[in-house]
Amino acid sequence: MTDAVAAPVEDPLAVEAQVCLTVSAAARSLVGFYRPLLAPLGLTHPQYLAMLALWQYERLSLKELAALLHLEPATTSPLVRRLEAMRLVRRERDPDDERALAIVLTDAGRAMRDSAVDIPATMVERLGLERAQIDEIRRAAELLVAACAAAAPQD
Repeated sequence: MTDAVAAPVEDPLAVEAQVCLTVSAAARSLVGFYRPLLAPLGLTHPQYLAMLALWQYERLSLKELAALLHLEPATTSPLVRRLEAMRLVRRERDPDDERALAIVLTDAGRAMRDSAVDIPATMVERLGLERAQIDEIRRAAELLVAACAAAAPQD
């Protein structure tokens, strides 16, 4: 075993050489790190991400929300139902297209933003990383997501 930041590995099949292992472990660790900050809000990490999107945009279609969260609409729909059961969002018909549903914040959902506003800064502080390091990690992850999307077989 090596230090937390491993040196390059010669064997391409070595577990330490797999980017998928490192990214997966980082994601699990980060989500776990959020848990105690989200518990007082009664939110899971995916619910928190959905609320972030709605705090930013106020009104989104299910398809738009799913795209922002990098999820399939079929995965996002139960998430929205749970937020609706918590009375944080509601679904309403789009006035321009009666067939379309929009997800909008309720007053309680809007008010929750005040309780969540310090979470990003608290995370940076607790992680002990500089803001520039966090931004670098986010950009690298975005690059990886974009590379995977570009390389994915087209159906």
